[in-house]
Formats: sequence, C-alpha cells, structure tokens
Amino acid sequence: MEKGFRKFRRKKKLSYDDITVVDQSLLKRAVGAAALGNAMEWFDFGVYAYIADTIAEVFFPPDVSSSVRLIGTFGAFTAAFLMRPLGGLVFGPLGDKIGRQKVLAVTMIMMAVGTLCIGLIPSYQTIGVWSPILLVLARMVQGFSTGGEYGGATTFIAEYSPDKRRGFMGSWLEFGTLAGYVLGAGVVTAMKTWVPHDTLLDWGWRVPFLVAGPLGIVGLYMRLKLEETPAFQKHAEESEKRGQSGGPFWVMFTKYWRVLLTCIGLVLVFNVTDYMLLSYMPTYLSERLKLDATHGLLLIIVVMVVMMLIITVGGRLTDKVGRKPVMMTGCVGFLVLSFPLMLLVRDGGVLLTFLGLMGLGLLLLTFEISMPATLPALFPTAIRYGALSIAFNVSVSLFGGTTPLVMQSLIAATGNDYWPAWYMMIAAAIGGVAVYFSRETANKPLWGSGPAVSTEEEARELVRESEREYRQKD
Repeated sequence: MEKGFRKFRRKKKLSYDDITVVDQSLLKRAVGAAALGNAMEWFDFGVYAYIADTIAEVFFPPDVSSSVRLIGTFGAFTAAFLMRPLGGLVFGPLGDKIGRQKVLAVTMIMMAVGTLCIGLIPSYQTIGVWSPILLVLARMVQGFSTGGEYGGATTFIAEYSPDKRRGFMGSWLEFGTLAGYVLGAGVVTAMKTWVPHDTLLDWGWRVPFLVAGPLGIVGLYMRLKLEETPAFQKHAEESEKRGQSGGPFWVMFTKYWRVLLTCIGLVLVFNVTDYMLLSYMPTYLSERLKLDATHGLLLIIVVMVVMMLIITVGGRLTDKVGRKPVMMTGCVGFLVLSFPLMLLVRDGGVLLTFLGLMGLGLLLLTFEISMPATLPALFPTAIRYGALSIAFNVSVSLFGGTTPLVMQSLIAATGNDYWPAWYMMIAAAIGGVAVYFSRETANKPLWGSGPAVSTEEEARELVRESEREYRQKD
C-alpha cells in the first residue's frame, strides 16, 4: 500500500481534488449506525451464550445429559457460522458493486428477523424435534446476514474516517460489540436473578430475543439516512468513466491471495480469543468450575465494562504508535500468559478468577482496538468489502465461532480444564505470523484512495507539502 501511494505522489503533484475532507457530522452518524448494528448482532450472541443452559432445557430432550444438551445448543450456535462464508460471498461483492450503505441496510433487516424468530419458536415439549430444527434455521438466517455485516461495517467506518483518526473511529465499532455483550449479559443476569426458573423456562427466555424487533427498526432507520462513503463514491465515478461496474471478483483470489491469508490469520487470533472470553467463559465458569451462574456473568460483565471504558483511548493509541506493535503485543501476551491466567481462573477464588478474566480481557483489547482499522486497509477499494467479508467469515466460521463447541467437546472428552489456554496459545502463534506479514496502515490513505483529512487546513497543508516535495525532485 505504501509503495502504491508513493508511486501516486511521484506521478503528479497532489491537488486539492485528490484529498477528501471528511464531513464530521456524517462521520459521527456513520460510526453510530455501524456500531448500533454491531451491538445488535452481539447482543444476540451474548444472550444466546449466557442463557445457553436455559436454551438447552427448552430446545432439547430432557432425557439426555446436560453436557449433551449443551453440545447441541452450541451446535446450533455454530450453525450460524456455517452460513457466514456464504453470506460474505453474496453480500461482500454486492457491496463492492452497488454500495456499502444499501447492503448494510439489508443485513440489518435480516439480523433483526432471525433474532426475532428465535424468540417465537415453540419448545421441544410442544413440537418435539422441530424445535431444535427451527432453532438451527433461525440461526442460519442470522449467520447469512452477519456474513455481510462486520466486513461492511468496518469498511464503512474506515472509508469515512480521516487517515489520522481511523483507529479511534474504528474502536467505536468494537465499543458497540462490547455494549451489545454487556446489555445481553445484563438482561440475562437480571432475569436469572429475579425471574423464577420455571417462568424463565416457560416464556422468560424469549424476552431478550423479542427485543430485536424494535432495535432492528431503529438501526434500519439510521442506516437508511446515511450517504455512501466518499471512497466508494469516487471509485464508482471512476469506474463509470471507464465503463466498468463493481469490483473484479476473482482477482481477489488470484492477485491478492497472500493478503487474504494474512487477513484470515489476523481474524483467527482475534475471534478465537474473543469467543473464548466473551461467549464460552460464562458456560465454563458455571459448568466446569461450578461457580454460581449469576456470579460468573457478573464477573464477565465487569471485565467488559472496564474494556469499554478504555477501548477508544486504545484506538487513539494505535493512531499514534501503529497497529502492528499493538497486535503483536497481544499475540505475544496470549502466547506467554494464557496458561498462567487460566490457572488463576481455574484454581483461584472469586478474586483470582476475576483477575485472570481481566488479564484475558486486556490482552483481547489489543485486537479490539486495532482490527477494525487494520482489516479494511488490507485491500483496495474495488474489492475491499468482498475480500474482507469472505476472508473474515471463512476464518470466523472455521475457528472463531466454533470455539465454544470445540471447547465443550474437548473438555467433555478429556476431562482437561486447561484446553482454553492451549487453544488461545495456538491461535496467538498463528496470529503472530499474520501480524509479521501484514503492512502497517496507521496514518496512511486507504489502498486505492487519496488522503482523507479532518479539516480544510489539513488538506491545504498536504497540498503545500506535496508541492515542496515536487519542487525538490525537480
């Protein structure tokens, strides 16, 4: 990317027309709409993960063990991830062809419908085997829509953001992730605390899923009010002049396959550690450590709240020191500290368990603050949405989303409670290799775009700097 930009600046002096001055009000609206969609997605995932023990009783036969029911529940959870690559394959290239905003509106509708349907499915006692079948189908609808959500949301924010603030703006997307998790966990904790278990099994568990309807309408309204990103608008205008439309789909697999592999590696370490802490740990604490379910959820909630308080500060940090040093710190940290931290979680009291979870949360934060700005910058504008959606969802489906199911199965089969540590260490080793081969993207224009700045004065200064460099070369 750097080489391409230097080549661009050698060809001609940088003119004012080459620079995008970001409209700050549009930027705030874009970030808010993208973050809300992400919050809604992870609200659902958070609720599903934190109420998994109840879902297991509702949707699966009562004459099987709780461990088998949980495996079935996490199997339905995993079903959504089998659809994500297909969703990315459909929505990603479509977003490169017709625009990011339109596709993100469609994914919002589908996410809301899928989540709402889960809240309406009758129990196993009512309709028998059709209950888990319908659960899997609803999860597949969610997974298909989510296949176009994260890649589109990160692309949308990245293409709207000034070059020097892309890390900070991107961190708001993960703020939305944590907000969704906290809201989902908070609702489940409150229900498990105040709602009798029989009521929870009867109808109480449906309430969090039925909330998706109103949230979806709000999110859809916000996204329909947005304008297309400046980067895509310029790309579309240039493509129209050349008589082209959309991005060259197959070129991402022929010309950019190395970048795709790098992206898959980065997403692997990000999502394995993310799903391990935020999705699987509540079940691990209650099922394996026999910690009271409410106390376990409260510990995770506190960890996430602390992460929310510092995540945007961390986003600013990546704009100053770069994305690669921060991500490599996270990979080394998970490689070295996963086992000691899991020892605290496994063998300590409540305080030591919390410290172990907090340590994992702070390590995860290195990816939360870096990835939203790093991943879309790996690809040029013409294929950004499609390439990122496909690489992201292939990696999440194979490695990230399967984490709860794999952990539950491995621990049940071996009786070894330290599998989470080994799994995170393997992911960190792979992620470290991907970070090493990735490019530093902080404070640089997106691949295929000119500079993006916050003010007119910054644009004028860039033009003056370009003119000085041009005269020196002459």
